[in-house]
Amino acid sequence: MLYVHFPLSLRNMEILLNERGIDVSHQSVWFWRNRFGPMFASEIRKRRADCLHSGPQWRWYLDEVFVEINGERNYLWRAVDHEGEVLESFVTKARDKKATLKLLKKTMRRYDRPGTIVTDLLRSYGAALREIGATGLQETGRWLNNRAENSHPPFLRRERAMQRFRRTRSLQIFASADASVFNHFDSERSLSSRVSFKKNRIAALAKWRGLCAA
Repeated sequence: MLYVHFPLSLRNMEILLNERGIDVSHQSVWFWRNRFGPMFASEIRKRRADCLHSGPQWRWYLDEVFVEINGERNYLWRAVDHEGEVLESFVTKARDKKATLKLLKKTMRRYDRPGTIVTDLLRSYGAALREIGATGLQETGRWLNNRAENSHPPFLRRERAMQRFRRTRSLQIFASADASVFNHFDSERSLSSRVSFKKNRIAALAKWRGLCAA
């Protein structure tokens, strides 16, 4: 969990575990993350989806960020809800209507349609929404999409700690797991009291231990 949630490199994790009396190599940490990270992320997303399906419609914020892989520009797309939780993230080489459609269809298949979709002025969003008959859901405007923009920095800090990615598949696997685990443990500390923050953190850790024990 520490490796996925915090901006630590594989070598950092090897040193931390060694300090706690656990003698493993950084390759083992990498293997554990690839083996168990997607499993935990999938279960977290499933529980999140079940919760959202039982509630009212909500707002989505869509955005993309540049990510370099072996000197080539790729795009990491994100769908974020009104609470700042990342609903979906995936990587493409193009920044066009086809990629936007993939993001929308993939997210809607898992969470149903939202009440509103906030985007920037990229034309691909409007074209994709017209194709699925959801033009009326779109909202654009200055600073309206800050919720999605603010979801990028934690990932970019993590990317720098890992000294960037070498393969698109590695980036896709990591982005998916990283977003779900970050959602699970992240709490808007400034918006809650110390007592509420501690209760939420204890609940998140209890759920995490349940996932690890399953």
